[in-house]
Amino acid sequence: MSVLVQNNLHLCDYYFFFFFKRKTAYEIEYGLVGSEMCIRDRFPEVQMSVSKIGRPDIAVGPEEPNESDPIVTLRPRNTWTTAQTQAGLVDAIRKRLAEIPGISVLMSQPIQERVDELISGIRTECAIKLFGDDLDLLYQNAEIIADLMRTVEGVKDDKVEQVAGQPYLTIDIDREKIARYGINVSDVHDIITTAVGGKPATQVYEGERRFQLTLRFPEPSRNSIGAIGDIRVRSASGAPIPLSELATIEMREGPARISREQAKRRIYSGFKVGGRDIGSVVDEGRKLLAERIRLPQGYTVAWGGAFENMERANARLLLVVPITLGLVFFLLFWAFHSLRYASLIILNLPFALIGGVVSLWLSEQYLSVPASIGFIELFGLAVGNGIVLVSYINQLRNEGQQTEAAIMTGCVLRLRPVVMTMMTTLLGLLPLVLAQGIGAEVQRPLATVVVGGLFTSTALTLLVLPALYRTFAEQEAAKEHAPEWV
Repeated sequence: MSVLVQNNLHLCDYYFFFFFKRKTAYEIEYGLVGSEMCIRDRFPEVQMSVSKIGRPDIAVGPEEPNESDPIVTLRPRNTWTTAQTQAGLVDAIRKRLAEIPGISVLMSQPIQERVDELISGIRTECAIKLFGDDLDLLYQNAEIIADLMRTVEGVKDDKVEQVAGQPYLTIDIDREKIARYGINVSDVHDIITTAVGGKPATQVYEGERRFQLTLRFPEPSRNSIGAIGDIRVRSASGAPIPLSELATIEMREGPARISREQAKRRIYSGFKVGGRDIGSVVDEGRKLLAERIRLPQGYTVAWGGAFENMERANARLLLVVPITLGLVFFLLFWAFHSLRYASLIILNLPFALIGGVVSLWLSEQYLSVPASIGFIELFGLAVGNGIVLVSYINQLRNEGQQTEAAIMTGCVLRLRPVVMTMMTTLLGLLPLVLAQGIGAEVQRPLATVVVGGLFTSTALTLLVLPALYRTFAEQEAAKEHAPEWV
């Protein structure tokens, strides 16, 4: 099920995907009507529900015949009674739809769904790809993997790619029987091709347009196994022989699709992550599969999905953050011409880190790429506050004040600038902390880290940093007055 959220006049549009497992057209229509009635009748928040079935004229949405895209329009948020938040309403709809047999529900935002499809070729947030040759064995192992992942906390909307369920009309020619009648295999093939599929006989011209004239049997003579079995094939002696005497005709279930990737057959088990960070879910899933799954030789498992972007971003951050801190330290040393004062201001960064981590924990959020970027911004604000305080204390000392007096005067006179810096940033980011609309999942972690870190950074800058400054200043004074030994 995919979810589209638009915050226009407190109106939200949800975009759902339903996957019907091995369903006929009648069963799909019945399940679709039942699911729409379930959404409209059971949830007063729903204003309208419209479903799209089939393929579009362009190749943007290559949905299978057993997939549908219901669009659900919701009423204004202040009229909701089932839940007060988007996540709560979505969970309620998910639980209600789970009671309808035969459907699999996937929930995602349309843009996110397209991005996931571009990343891994699959419309789910995370995907476990299984590669091999035997489709039945692939499907069995994919179901086992899906069952294991359902036991992992945070996994929602799990789905296994449907590769079976397509009915096929199979005609197995008995070569011994056709040999007794003097019939060739090609003769039987020609009869079947012409009778069931149709065969071009000639061309028809209408002005400058040209059409092929295709001949095949009337529908009553080819719409069932019995009718196809009554098709006559002439023997070498000219006697008409029923096709049922020459071949075994039956309906068999075969693959509905065969997906390939890297020149190998592929099936996937996809899922979404809710209430937990993707990284920990993927790590736990990898350990679980390594312990429980034993694949035959030639079969491999690969993980894909949105977390690949997170891993790449984290790898860049592991490189960027140390370089950034090194440049900050160099600039501090350049400004103060002292390793001691540069180190003193850098020590202010853990104070900011404490508040950011605690704020994420209190808001039940997790460390993500936006949160990591928020920490980088927070470090810059913390360094700025430290520079304001330390540079002013140094200025007072250079003017002749004692260290104790300079520290007290500097803290008092620089309290207002430091607090004003905190308040302006806090008030500017507060709407992002309370955001619930489009993009809130990106804005909220970044703003939460900065706001929470500002409280601890400002408090500890005004309390701990002066005490550390006194220690650093005493060490520097002792070094300056130390006797020189020749």
